Amino acid sequence: MLLIRPIESADYEALYSCAVESGHGFTSLPVDQALLERRIARAKQAFTKKDVVTPGDESYLFVMEDTESGEIAGVSGIEAAVGLTEAFWHYRLGKAVHHSEKLNIYNSLETLTLCNDYTGVSELCTLFLREPYRHSMNGRTLSRFRMLFLAQFKQRFSDWVIAEMRGVSDENGDSPFWQWLEQHFFSMDFPKADYLSGVGDKTFIAELMPRFPIYTALLSDEARAVIGKVHDNTRPALRLLEAEGLRFRGFVDIFDAGPTVEAEVCNLKSVRNSRLVPVEIVARLPEQGLEPHIVCNTQLEHFRAAQLMCQPGAETLQVTAEQAQHLQLEQGDDARIVAM
Repeated sequence: MLLIRPIESADYEALYSCAVESGHGFTSLPVDQALLERRIARAKQAFTKKDVVTPGDESYLFVMEDTESGEIAGVSGIEAAVGLTEAFWHYRLGKAVHHSEKLNIYNSLETLTLCNDYTGVSELCTLFLREPYRHSMNGRTLSRFRMLFLAQFKQRFSDWVIAEMRGVSDENGDSPFWQWLEQHFFSMDFPKADYLSGVGDKTFIAELMPRFPIYTALLSDEARAVIGKVHDNTRPALRLLEAEGLRFRGFVDIFDAGPTVEAEVCNLKSVRNSRLVPVEIVARLPEQGLEPHIVCNTQLEHFRAAQLMCQPGAETLQVTAEQAQHLQLEQGDDARIVAM
């Protein structure tokens, strides 16, 4: 079974491997020991914090573990509320109209304006599945289980959720959008800027970023062409989020211009369609009529989730004793489920 659980200190080496494998532009997984250890510590604190009634600086980080081999297949996270302890920057796409009635000239020009509009919203982040496990809807499970966590612990999160998508960059980590910014405003390459942001050293953004709206017509053709576009490796993750109901509303990353998608939590497909059902432990599951579901328990510190074959629409969740043990479920417990 591929079991999703809260990250532990012992998972550091696997998390570091995921950071290395994720490559350039994956800001939330920089190859930095101190930062990764801090992320694990923050997650452990969040999962043990009992008295949360409104979203704060909690950071929930999960791993997908192969229970047979003990290998970590991937990682996935949720930030409860971004921008509360340090500024959370985006560019907002807008319009500036230049009109002269006397000369009969009308020009509507696209602009990029630096903003902090997403301050306080929750963020789906740090989704990475290792290459050997990219099959059997494992990526979908690693992304969608977070919607069940949002539904189960809604008081811990904002009413709105976002996800930042990695923008276009080449195999060397060079971003066409950043190359234009670097030429005119910075003196560092994209990997360095991305790394500094990932480790939390963001003061250079406020110090060096252009403070006034940028007309996109002034950008290079290469930079303008990638605004709101995603990295090829990110397309599957974007499709999954779009299927949940997240949409691009004109906010892009300040480094690579990748799109940020957003949705109201209550309108997410898996939140709407998930339901709580009592657990029934059985000796053997039916051989027919089963369909893949995402199943999780309702615990916080000992949260567990997995993809299981279940009877669609059933009033109870039938699981074997082994499945129940992995998911830390007992007879009569409530479990939250959603069909794949």
